[in-house]
Order: sequence, then structure tokens, then C-alpha cells
Amino acid sequence: MQIITRISLAAGLFGACLMAATGAMLTYEVVARYFFIKPTIWAAELSQLCLIWGCLLAMAQVLTLRRHITVNALTALMPTGLQRLCAALALIFVIVFSAIVTFWGAEIFWDSFQRGRTTGSLLNLPIWITELSIPVGFALLAVQSVVELLRLPAATDPGLGSTHE
Repeated sequence: MQIITRISLAAGLFGACLMAATGAMLTYEVVARYFFIKPTIWAAELSQLCLIWGCLLAMAQVLTLRRHITVNALTALMPTGLQRLCAALALIFVIVFSAIVTFWGAEIFWDSFQRGRTTGSLLNLPIWITELSIPVGFALLAVQSVVELLRLPAATDPGLGSTHE
């Protein structure tokens, strides 16, 4: 279980780096376009690619940190055992949903890979590079959700959301 959490941490840190790269590319594009009147052909598309990969790679780490958006107005009023049950049901839902998205995302990725689809932009990147982020990100989220489900009985705070108001 520890190895999966470490992989999630590494993916989350890499996702954060991709987000920083997105900001840098867009800043460069704005400066190049508006100050030097020399727009790039790569900044918009590569920043989108980094943004997509960054968000999807970070999902599992965000789950580990309990930072996903939750509405806990009712569950906060429940006894701990019922809170644990609600958290378990939520994690099971995330596992099932993530498994479905992983399966169909892999199908879409593979189809694009085999057909050689491209973005159709000036860079004309293979579209599978972007589509691969869906099965990778959701598979990591599914596996991390299983780990969190196994850790749930021993957790001091059974909630899945942030503990601050």
C-alpha cells in the first residue's frame, strides 16, 4: 500500500510541475504575442497538454490528502461509524467509476493510437498523447481509492474531505 501512495505522491508532484510549466508557457506566449508581436505555434497546445496531464495525474494524491471537494454538512453530524460507512460507499463509487473511465479511456486511446489521429493544429501532435492521460490518471485514482478503502477502518478521521471549515 505504501508503494501505491508513493507513486501517487510522485504523480502529484509531477502534475504540479506540469501546472507550473503551463503557467510559464502561457506567460511566454502572452509576452511574445503582445510585446514582441511574435506568437508561438506551440505554447497554447503544449500548455493544454500539460494542464490535462497535470490535473489527471494529481487526482490520486489529492485523494490521499483529502482535498477533493466534498459536501459534508450531513455526514459531519453522523456518528463515526456511519461516517466511515459513507466514506466507504463513496470510495467504492470512485473505484467503480474510475475503473469504467479507465476501461473506456484505454479503448479510445488505443483507437487513436492505431489510427494515427492527430490534433489538426499547427503542431499536429498525435492525439493519443492527450488521451492516454485519462486511463493513466483514473487507473491511479482507482488503485489509490482501494488503498484508502483498506486504510479506512483504522483512520482517525473517516471523512474524505478537508477537515477545515
